[in-house]
Order: sequence, then C-alpha cells, then structure tokens
Amino acid sequence: MTLKKILLVITIISTLSCNSNKKENTAIKTYPDITIVSAMKNVMWKGELAGNINLDTITNKKGLYGIGPKSYLTGELLIVDGNSYVSKVTSDSTMTVEKTFDVTAPFFVYTNVTQWDEIELPSNIKTIKDIETLVDQKTTDNKRPFAFKLTGTISSAVIHIQNLPEGTKVSSPKEAHQGQISYKLEEQQATIVGFFSTEHKGVFTHHDSNIHLHLITKDETKMGHLDEVDIKNMKLYLPKK
Repeated sequence: MTLKKILLVITIISTLSCNSNKKENTAIKTYPDITIVSAMKNVMWKGELAGNINLDTITNKKGLYGIGPKSYLTGELLIVDGNSYVSKVTSDSTMTVEKTFDVTAPFFVYTNVTQWDEIELPSNIKTIKDIETLVDQKTTDNKRPFAFKLTGTISSAVIHIQNLPEGTKVSSPKEAHQGQISYKLEEQQATIVGFFSTEHKGVFTHHDSNIHLHLITKDETKMGHLDEVDIKNMKLYLPKK
C-alpha cells in the first residue's frame, strides 16, 4: 500500500471515530450514578427542541428520579420514585398533570436512588439559595453529581411550565421562554426533586445555579420547574453514601 493510500485510510478512520463520539455524546454516561441526555444549552441556544429520549426507554424504574422539559418546550417532566408526571399549560391559572412515561424530552437527567439519609431542615432554610448552600455543605464527601429531594409543607412557591407556541424557532433563552406560564402556590404539601452539580451549568442546571428543581404537590394537581419557594416545614433527603 502506498503512503498516500495509508494516509487516506487513517483519515477515514479518524473521521468515523469523531462522528461516533459525537453521536455518543447525546447521552453522557460519564458518571456511574447519573445519566445525562443532551444539554439545556443545546435547546436554548441551538434550538434543538425535538426529543432525544423517550422516558419509556428507561428500563430500571426502581427508585427512579428525573427532571427535564417536554419536547418542543410544551410542558415539564418529573419522575419521582418511579412515577412519571407531565404538566402542561391550560390557561394562565390552570394546568394538567398526567401520569405517564409515554413522553419525550430534548434534554433530561435521571438516576436511581433507593436509600436516603434524612435531614431535618434548620428553621433558617427557606429559599432555593438556602437549599443549594445546605446541600453543598452536607455533601462535600459525596459522589457528585447526584439527586436529592425535600418533602413537607411550603408557605408559598412559584413554579413555571414551558409553553412554547407551535412552530417557534429558538436561538436564545429569551426565545425559549416565550409562552412560559408561572403559577403561585400557597400552603401546600409538596415534594421537591433536585439535581446538584458544580460542573453542569448549561447542561442540566442554569448558568447561575448548581441545582435544578421541580416541585409537585401532594395531590399531584400542580407540578413545574421551581423558581421561588418559602419553606414552612420540610425534610431533606440525600442519597446514602
């Protein structure tokens, strides 16, 4: 084989290898306890709104937790202990919450946790920033990233649901949030599911936070991305080491 042909073969193999790696990066499985599918920034900046995962394809649903948006930003997704919920806007003050795995997401993060350490929240832990600080302090020796949850009563909260108009093109976060509806909750028993990472801003947390939180009320009639909260009485659950 001539040198020219050898170089051509090397180039082809290199190209195929690069393309293969790009394809694999759609589902990043770098971390043994967490699966990350695509990234928030791909939706917000590149307009990649179509589904990259069907939640039905997640085979191990025991102790399954996950969060993300619905494909084409037409709702919010939350998995709590193996139960999958989809919320959609019906008006400025109402929503629907459906229990189903038959749904897709443009980006998603999920994990399986069956054993938790329970922590009583100090009375001064009230806000999302308080939660982030406490979780960070309590997990300096834990494997990261990880999921956590809170259960109990909130005095108030604001959640939102993505509601992008059909056919909208997205190339920035501002465009991605068109149609988004916020809902105010008062005196509710609820579960908050969160994912913590200091390394995944723009992947599954926003650029200014190390946590991404979704909330569902105990009666399962309200669910969405958590923007604000005033905690009344809740317990924090962290994965056992």
